[in-house]
Amino acid sequence: MEPLTAYPLKCSGPKAKVFAVFLSMVLCTVLLFLLQLKFLKPRINSFYTFEVKDAKGRAVSLEKFKGKVSLVVNVASDCKLTDRNYLALQELHREFGPFHFSVLAFPCNQFGDSEPRPSKEVESFARSNYGVTFPIFHKIKILGSEAEPAFRFLVDSSKKEPRWNFWKYLVNPEGQVVKFWRPEEPIEAIRPDIAALVRQMIIKKKEDL
Repeated sequence: MEPLTAYPLKCSGPKAKVFAVFLSMVLCTVLLFLLQLKFLKPRINSFYTFEVKDAKGRAVSLEKFKGKVSLVVNVASDCKLTDRNYLALQELHREFGPFHFSVLAFPCNQFGDSEPRPSKEVESFARSNYGVTFPIFHKIKILGSEAEPAFRFLVDSSKKEPRWNFWKYLVNPEGQVVKFWRPEEPIEAIRPDIAALVRQMIIKKKEDL
């Protein structure tokens, strides 16, 4: 019997090596493309690109507020800060709005269960007790995996997550967060920044004419 002779495998030739290199390159390209899709999505850079719901549950595009200064607030009806804040917010809205500025209120029940009412009742409560004329939207969550994307944008932009009711985020006419305030800060601390942004906006509009 003839001894077994070791023959070189056909796949070990130069062509096979070239094919292996080519296949590796293709796989790397596909992997990079998939990573790009996952991690390099277009970055949303404006609060006004989001869609939310109003107190009646109807879809509302925040695009309608683009070009204005906005003060976005998480509100609650049964909080020791409710009276003071609703009155101050309405004062700001009356002073600077509605053409150049708007308070945008988002009820939330995640802090001390202090907003148990459904959205339509929240709106009715604020209007009848404090004469509120600014928009009150659908009740949302602002913490955790179910957080409203529009509000999550404010939190991510400012790097400050609300720890109680009536946190306030100042949004410029282009939709970027420029400042925030904790609930206990007085209206006197907020008014100058709103006034400055509104003034800049008016000057820019005049220059564009």
